[in-house]
This record gives sequence, C-alpha cells and structure tokens, in this order.
Amino acid sequence: QVQLVESGGGLVQAGGSLTLSCAASGRIFSINAMGWYRQAPGKQRELVATITSARNTNYADSVKGRFTISRDNAKNTVYLQMNSLKPEDTAVYYCNADRIATITGINISNYWGQGTQVTVSS
Repeated sequence: QVQLVESGGGLVQAGGSLTLSCAASGRIFSINAMGWYRQAPGKQRELVATITSARNTNYADSVKGRFTISRDNAKNTVYLQMNSLKPEDTAVYYCNADRIATITGINISNYWGQGTQVTVSS
C-alpha cells in the first residue's frame, strides 16, 4: 500500500553537506509525522529529526544548528539538509512516516524506509 524511497546518501568529507530525500508513495491521503532516524554500527537507532504536517519540528541535540528537516505535503516528501557533517554522523539513515491515512481507510503507523548510508570521512 505504501512505499518510502530514500535517496541522497553517500560519502562526504567532514564539514561537507548532504541532502536526504524520502518520498512516500501509494494510496496515501495524508501523513501526520515524518522523520529521520539513524543507526551507526553497534548502536541503537536514534532520532535525528521529525516534522509534523503542520511543520512543527523536533531535533536531536547532536544535530541542532547543523541539520534542517522540511517537507512537501503535496508530494508526501521529507528532506533532511545536513551541513557541517562530522564523522560521528556516519550511519544508516532511515525515513519514518507515522499515522499514514490511506484512501482505502486503512491507517498505518510507524512505517520505515529501507535506509540510506551516510559516511563522513575525517
């Protein structure tokens, strides 16, 4: 019913920038919250940033001032602009969509994308 497709990951030097995109497709009527999480090797998945349909945002302290989350509700797409990247930002970044209302009337909670690798070299 729903698919989340992430793009924009890659290898970048410390201090560089990357922009991640996540497009939700399928029989979607609306999505309440979308966000990005990340998981580094040997660590638990952690929140990076979230944004609601009203564009209220929440950031992890470690990325405040460096990362910016935004979304295009018409395209069901969320973006993560990452600036001043550090080696410790290296992780697989996962897109999340919560409280998806579909046109079939089925609601989906806590839906994940496949992840995109971000590697920051020192």
